[in-house]
Amino acid sequence: MTNPFDLTGKTAIVTGANTGIGQGIALALAAAGANIAAVGRSAATETVEKARALGVQAEIVSADLSTIEPVGRVVDETVDKLGGLDILVNNAGIIRRNDSLDFTEEDWDAVIDTNLKSVFFLCQAAGRHMAAQGRGKIINIASMLSFQGGIRVPSYTASKSGVAGLTKLLACEWAAKGINVNAIAPGYIATNNTEALQADETRNRQIVERIPAGRWGDPGDLGGAAVFLASSASDYVQGHILAVDGGWLAR
Repeated sequence: MTNPFDLTGKTAIVTGANTGIGQGIALALAAAGANIAAVGRSAATETVEKARALGVQAEIVSADLSTIEPVGRVVDETVDKLGGLDILVNNAGIIRRNDSLDFTEEDWDAVIDTNLKSVFFLCQAAGRHMAAQGRGKIINIASMLSFQGGIRVPSYTASKSGVAGLTKLLACEWAAKGINVNAIAPGYIATNNTEALQADETRNRQIVERIPAGRWGDPGDLGGAAVFLASSASDYVQGHILAVDGGWLAR
């Protein structure tokens, strides 16, 4: 029987692939057979080396996604280096923390531009390529704050709520073109973006007590969900926000 989770011969763009969630997803896709275009402001050298060790092709694609300037080049460079594009994982993102009464326009724009504007336009650039070939998988990285309000992260909450809505809209528009658009909503994952929360003894304790699994997630915990949404196993899944959260939303 054919393995529906096999990604052999597929090519995936993963943004923010140098560390954390992006690296975990990139390596999970590579382990399933996908070739990897590792996109980031800093070179994802470690990710590429580890992916190649799994027996797939992997290339660094340097791009600063704080603006939409590089989005077309990211797609073109991936196709040129790896011969195609089948999967896009929009993981790159930033967070700024401050009380909403004191939040600055600069911090608002920086987060929205990276987490939402660039996500849409990279979806658009990849979607044009995928629509022309009649197939493709797009996986956006949402958040628990796609469902909840949170505190002290107004632009991040707005951006991740936007990612959830955008995922559903693109699924509605592109399903008939053979493109699946879905999202993963990670729970509390131990990464650079959550260092401040992990270091805050009180908040860290409150978070862990709320998670039924009793621990922070690891970037590798997202790998299976990414492989599922990137593979033919999810061909009839559209516009879904898959929470990988240790049970956070269930409590």
